[in-house]
Amino acid sequence: MRKLATAILALVASGLGISAAAAAPKPPDQPRTMDEVIDKVVLNENHLDHELRKFSPLVETYIQNLRPDPNLGFVPAGDKYFLGRADFSKGVNLVSLTDADTKGKKFFSGIGNFFSFAMQYLPDGFLQMIFIDTNGFDKNHYKFDYVRREFLGEVRCLVFDVTPQKNAGKGRFLGRIWVEDQDFNIVRFNGAYGGSGHTSWYFHFDSWRTNAQPGLWLPSFVYSEEKDLHYALTKKLDFKAQTRLWGYNLGHAAEEQELSKILVETPVQDESKTANDLTPVQAQRSWDRQAEDNVADRLQRIGLMAPRGEVDKVLDTVVNNLEVTNNLDIEPEVRCRVLMTTTLESFTLGHTIVLSRGIVDVLPDEASLATVIAHELGHVVLGHRMDTTYAFFDQLLVDDKETFRHFGFARTPAEEDAANAKAVELLNNSPYKNQLANAKLFLAALEARQKEIPNLISAHLGDRVLTVVDVKAAAPNTTGANPAETPAATSATPAAPQKNSMIAALPIGGRVKLDVWFDRLELIKSKPIGTVAEREKMPFEVTPFMPYLTRYTDNTLRPTNASSAAETKTPAAAAANTGDPKPATAANANDSKPQATTAAENGSDPKPTATAGSSDPKPADPAKP
Repeated sequence: MRKLATAILALVASGLGISAAAAAPKPPDQPRTMDEVIDKVVLNENHLDHELRKFSPLVETYIQNLRPDPNLGFVPAGDKYFLGRADFSKGVNLVSLTDADTKGKKFFSGIGNFFSFAMQYLPDGFLQMIFIDTNGFDKNHYKFDYVRREFLGEVRCLVFDVTPQKNAGKGRFLGRIWVEDQDFNIVRFNGAYGGSGHTSWYFHFDSWRTNAQPGLWLPSFVYSEEKDLHYALTKKLDFKAQTRLWGYNLGHAAEEQELSKILVETPVQDESKTANDLTPVQAQRSWDRQAEDNVADRLQRIGLMAPRGEVDKVLDTVVNNLEVTNNLDIEPEVRCRVLMTTTLESFTLGHTIVLSRGIVDVLPDEASLATVIAHELGHVVLGHRMDTTYAFFDQLLVDDKETFRHFGFARTPAEEDAANAKAVELLNNSPYKNQLANAKLFLAALEARQKEIPNLISAHLGDRVLTVVDVKAAAPNTTGANPAETPAATSATPAAPQKNSMIAALPIGGRVKLDVWFDRLELIKSKPIGTVAEREKMPFEVTPFMPYLTRYTDNTLRPTNASSAAETKTPAAAAANTGDPKPATAANANDSKPQATTAAENGSDPKPTATAGSSDPKPADPAKP
């Protein structure tokens, strides 16, 4: 009888469990059918369009015009660069930082008189590519066809083909979208806007978003490419372009980290009996240091300089190698910082060496990096000072769009020559003295390409890399040197002894990736790429973005020693973790903005991204819709 009761109770209990499980409702906002998934995607996308109006990120677009080459496929044949701050409050607008007078302005491709009617690119149109459709992204205007599931990095996605409904209108998106399968946010879309005409064009693009905060996927990278685009009857355009966005959280990141990090207090040491007074020399050094810190802090606050991070530590290690082997004892200590921009430039702020992200990206190995740093260290050793009036805080209170006019740290030709000579001396005494063949190749490749990429090598705050240092006096006369012999080249280049295996320079985005929320720069961690064909080397060239997507994780609550000011240095060999660039990968108008138009545009169509018109008289801007 006892056994029977037990069995009955067990049966009742299991029955209750089954009915409870069957009756457990799904989360109310979790889609159950594909139609509900599409409804959620549309809702999230329209919500993001509204949320983006709260942000004013920095937007950088770099364009390379192309020409066919019988051996390399296509190579650069002119370029254009634009840096501005997005303003979504009244549509898709950019406020230029590189030219105070270019708001809403077209810019010409940097190719001289190659075109009798020059193609003009419109920055706002490239920014438009971060949006699918700001005027009716819904089932009434689009048809959604499910394709498959697919992983983008660690993020599992649902893939849909999206096509405009019949009579949906001009400027609608046509292509494919990737939707992450937890909250159903669009993380990537690839295609073009429809409706190009004879005087205006929409370009193809691949737009990526990253998970900057919980549930928030922000536009981060856009790659655009066009081949055989015919205009002006007999003209043809080939180009590739990269657009990067960052600085969504400017002014707040440091505040959040300061209030969230855990400080581990250490005992306070009584130094009241030690010598704490400053001599005049020490006071001057302290004043100089304050000027350095003021400028660096200002550049970081407006998003032009990255916070201290792992890339700075790699540069610090190279500086340390040069100092130790040359018996240098420099006070205050030499520090390194990195600009966020793609243009190739370097300069010093007193004892702070500044390199752009772009120059770090394209350097092929550690010895080449040391060559650039040695030149800037030469300025420090020779006592070339900065303008110390920046120690007064009122000198920093300038409008963002005046930054490049207000700040300038380029050196005189005499100072450059002296720093070059000192750099050769430093390199000859350094551990890099037998590894400079690739640095010589890098500078030779840059000099050979300078006419095709004038905007990439045009410095905004410092000096062009071409003026940095002549390594002929320092580089050994070896023609078969293998860049893989250098510590930095082990993961960056294929290990082969042949001369044709040497990589003179990497493509843009070959080393560094950026965090669009905190503006942090990190080294790309990639697998070895094996043998590289000649046309795959692509020195200084634009390549597609292909980021490894991950979901947001909060790593801010880490213990920090409150009394420790020194930062741990990492091995400089980490600077060479390159390989294939894994580039990661634009606002409000009634229709999408085409990326190209001609001067014949009468303003009745949506605002374009590029125009083709006479290169002498400047065509009028097409009117906004």
